[in-house]
Amino acid sequence: MIKQLVLGIVRAIVGGLFIFSGLIKINDPVGTAIKLEEYFDVFSYDIAPFFEVLKGIALPLAVFLVVAEVVLGVMILVGWRIKIAVYLLLVMIVFFTFLTFYSAYFNKVTDCGCFGDAIKLTPWESFYKDIFLLVLIGVLFLNRKDLVANTATWGMVSVLASLLAGLVLSVTAIRNLPFIDFRAFKVGVNIPQAMQPSGQLEYAYVMKKGEEIVTFDQYPADDGYEFLEMNLKNPEALPKITDFAVWNEEGDFTEDILQGQKLLILVSNLQKMSSANLDEISALIHDAGRVGLEVKFVCASSEEEIQRLLREKSWNIGYYLADATVVKTIIRANPGLVLLDEGTVVAKYHHNNTPEIEEVVRLLLR
Repeated sequence: MIKQLVLGIVRAIVGGLFIFSGLIKINDPVGTAIKLEEYFDVFSYDIAPFFEVLKGIALPLAVFLVVAEVVLGVMILVGWRIKIAVYLLLVMIVFFTFLTFYSAYFNKVTDCGCFGDAIKLTPWESFYKDIFLLVLIGVLFLNRKDLVANTATWGMVSVLASLLAGLVLSVTAIRNLPFIDFRAFKVGVNIPQAMQPSGQLEYAYVMKKGEEIVTFDQYPADDGYEFLEMNLKNPEALPKITDFAVWNEEGDFTEDILQGQKLLILVSNLQKMSSANLDEISALIHDAGRVGLEVKFVCASSEEEIQRLLREKSWNIGYYLADATVVKTIIRANPGLVLLDEGTVVAKYHHNNTPEIEEVVRLLLR
């Protein structure tokens, strides 16, 4: 009886955590794919070149992994084919533990994306989380003969329903935008304010005098101390946005882009940009010019590529360069559209949902 109670608690924790983790990433499969590309890029240099090939299938692989997390979590909770689920979870957690250990020990990928952008974990926190899960799954694996299986039809229906729902939600998020935006550039954020500390930054100064190590809240006036390190005491006060910048051959235009009302067309990679809705975007650019709304093209590709596209599409608009990671953080679409009002993010659109000028006017030019 006690053994079954303990196994039930372990099942609830493992199943719940995998469902929670999977649902957060189903909300943003593109973000998971970006994180996988980071890992594959590192592994292609450090381990084997064939990892470079996997970058081309990062998105479908991301969908497979996030849906698998949810489905396996449901299988553990309802008990349907539970022994198979335990085997698969063990393989998955060993794989994840290797990734997080590699990231932490070699400081390669500073955010594993275990819980998407909703909960940020340091590399070592991610590794310890996976060790915790590895122990729990190990308990289930060692006691797999004692796990009570569910052969009822509702168990199978629950698992199939979670599979179907996971696939539908993933594809919907990819073809539109994440259902919930956890990133620093979400709608309602004022970018200039987010680029400033939310409070006075406080530091602790670690000093050494002889064999004694002392920590001070202020840098000591005594010259007898040897400086060792300075640690931030309130990291929550750091700016939420630290890397936003746009520029072109004429100079830096970060301050300019954050003034007035603007429609931004953002592209993280011109070579991978979707051409499916460029006609709708062209019509919106034309209509924006008609109502006097400033439109800017922000892209992470070369100026030559940008100028070529603007000529081909007859887009008579200014352009800026930006970091690809920043563009991908701002919007999970290539291309995507963002409305700014004095630096505040008013709305964001996937290219599949390019708005009409009437909606833009209603939101910006009130």
